[in-house]
Amino acid sequence: MNTKKSFFSVLFDTRHRARTISYAMVVAAWIILEAMMGAGKLSSLFTGLLVPVCCYIVAAIGLNLNVGFSGELNLGQAGFMSVGAFTAISVSGALTQSVENTIVRLVISMICGMLMAALFGFLIGIPVLKLQGDYLAIVTLAFGQIIQSLITNLYLGFDENGFQMSFVENHTDLAKGGKMLLKGPMGATGVKRISTFTVGVILIIIALMIVYNLMYSKSGRAIMAARDNRIAAESVGINISRTKMLAFVVSAGLAGAAGGLYGLNYSTLVPAKFDFNTSILILVFVVLGGLGNMNGTLIATVVLVLLPELLRSLQDYRMLIYAIALILIMLLTNNDSLKTWLKQRRRNAAGRKEV
Repeated sequence: MNTKKSFFSVLFDTRHRARTISYAMVVAAWIILEAMMGAGKLSSLFTGLLVPVCCYIVAAIGLNLNVGFSGELNLGQAGFMSVGAFTAISVSGALTQSVENTIVRLVISMICGMLMAALFGFLIGIPVLKLQGDYLAIVTLAFGQIIQSLITNLYLGFDENGFQMSFVENHTDLAKGGKMLLKGPMGATGVKRISTFTVGVILIIIALMIVYNLMYSKSGRAIMAARDNRIAAESVGINISRTKMLAFVVSAGLAGAAGGLYGLNYSTLVPAKFDFNTSILILVFVVLGGLGNMNGTLIATVVLVLLPELLRSLQDYRMLIYAIALILIMLLTNNDSLKTWLKQRRRNAAGRKEV
């Protein structure tokens, strides 16, 4: 009995309640949606949005770590997603013959996309994290645009001799049986779609585990201390550059994994998909869900991705309803009075249990 009480007290105590709710929401949504798909009660439109929603959720979770916990405004999250997407597409295309199991190939491709995005995050973070405020936002925005431009001019092929690459113009000379993976402005075409909703849900849970464990760790407390008061954090021996770099690289890696899953969900993908507007969209998910609030990020992302599609039948009123939904979400997730009231209710409920 004591063991059970201890287990549940850890799950639902004040510190870990948000984490437990996050996991419960994701698992419950997966069970319900899988049951509905098995019964044929989901439309093709809704079913086609499941994987993209998972990708946006993971990217938003990573950005919330960067913006909400580290306090650094990053406008280049779409750039990291594009790195992960086209890396995963290239790896999957190269492994088509040697790795026939699609799930194994998907996982390998996503890991490669995550590692490549994390590497870019580390390299970009060395000069970028020395900046603050608007300067940091401008540089990360520029990074996203540079990545999009580079991929737009990249030609990548694969044959029996390995990868062949050229810029601006296609100078690759592939052997018989070779395949062009990236075709410059045309992006990736003829991609085998191997992404699944279940893998997307697992990726969300892994992203939540990474972020929550980091938040509750010594490194996470150092990140928040550096965010709240840089001078005070330095005075007690916290390495500001290292803590901010950790958050930036983890955020980039999660965006890369999300991009890998996203890229392998479509037969054709162009670099323009990951433009400035995509970075702003992911930032909107984070801000409306509440900075540092993972549950709010989950809800805001799902609502804001699905709502425009679900309202297509209401062409005349679609954007009006969408704007009202944005305002309501912002009021609910960023209302200090509401948060104070909820905390008071929790304290009262805890007090009654103790009595």
